[in-house]
Amino acid sequence: MSMDLTFLGTGSAYPSPHRGASALVLRTEGECWLFDCGEGTQIQLMKSQLKAGKITKIFISHLHGDHLFGLPGLLCTVSLNCSPTQPPPCVDVYGPVGLRHFLRVALELSGSQLLFPYAVHELEPTADQCPPEGVLSPKVTQSSDSLHPQERPGRTICLDPESECYSLFEEKQFAVKAFRLCHRIPSFGFCVQEHDRPGRLNSQLLRELGVRPGPLYGQLKNGETITLENGRVVKPSEALEPDIPGRKVCILGDCSSLLGEGGQRACRGADVLVHEATLSDGHRERAVEHGHSTPSMAAAVARSWGVGRLVLYHFSQRYRPASLQKETQEEDDVLELQRQAEDALTGTGTDVVLAEDFLTMTIPLKRPQHGPGSGENVC
Repeated sequence: MSMDLTFLGTGSAYPSPHRGASALVLRTEGECWLFDCGEGTQIQLMKSQLKAGKITKIFISHLHGDHLFGLPGLLCTVSLNCSPTQPPPCVDVYGPVGLRHFLRVALELSGSQLLFPYAVHELEPTADQCPPEGVLSPKVTQSSDSLHPQERPGRTICLDPESECYSLFEEKQFAVKAFRLCHRIPSFGFCVQEHDRPGRLNSQLLRELGVRPGPLYGQLKNGETITLENGRVVKPSEALEPDIPGRKVCILGDCSSLLGEGGQRACRGADVLVHEATLSDGHRERAVEHGHSTPSMAAAVARSWGVGRLVLYHFSQRYRPASLQKETQEEDDVLELQRQAEDALTGTGTDVVLAEDFLTMTIPLKRPQHGPGSGENVC
């Protein structure tokens, strides 16, 4: 199965001519999942090779406008461009408490009708995720019992005290969890874990045993034991190569630190960690004061989790993309952010990438785990 990440917006605070507001898409075969939806995301989608109508799940890390303001408009645009006879399935939206009320009011006040159903699943934050002034009053976040015409009832998801994570859902191919981050208002990170898949059939062995391609192959692939006409019992463990390890992608919202052990437990060994680096290490005090991180702070998380690749994003608009910087270096050098993270990760083998708008990054399959040192990415 193919899997890739496309960054639609890599800037902080507001969209600019050089960087869109926060938004990125995780694409697998058949559907797209959108993480954050800053103002202008629908325009960025139109400029990309992605199709908005393929979006089936949306994850909002926190309720600051540069991660949220594009959501009502995006849903309306998807509706306007979808076929009335074949509308999209229900779009599931995940995010902090208050998201349901925001979206319902925005759609109701604008008289917006959608051609597809949607459901908002809210994460219940804990009081220690942000300063006291960042805790939203229930009067602000609480929504009425009256659903929008296209809205379906959503869940309220509480923190599991044992794992220190929020279990959002688990399906045939993926399990998705959220975990707590520290920011000026409640913020969350997301871990997308692909399930391990059965290895390939050992066709040479099966031929030697006289098993021909057909239904018996399918039974073995599904983990079933088969019995041949001569009475020989063949177990899946004999006929299958080692399982193909699932890929893991972790995407963090705005944060100056993590809260609890949930993130580390969920994201350890991730193939890709997407982490904000709003300001350089030289502005660390200012970054932390505003609930943000620097490259070395992001690198410390990557080192602790043992990730394969660290992708920095959510840059201050003072940092133009490397491709647009002038040779005179009159502005702040975004490449310095990469160097700072790389210096902090010396000796780890972790790659560091600077995200730019419309960067698409393939997440390759892994090799089956045969023993120590296995699990390398397939180029």
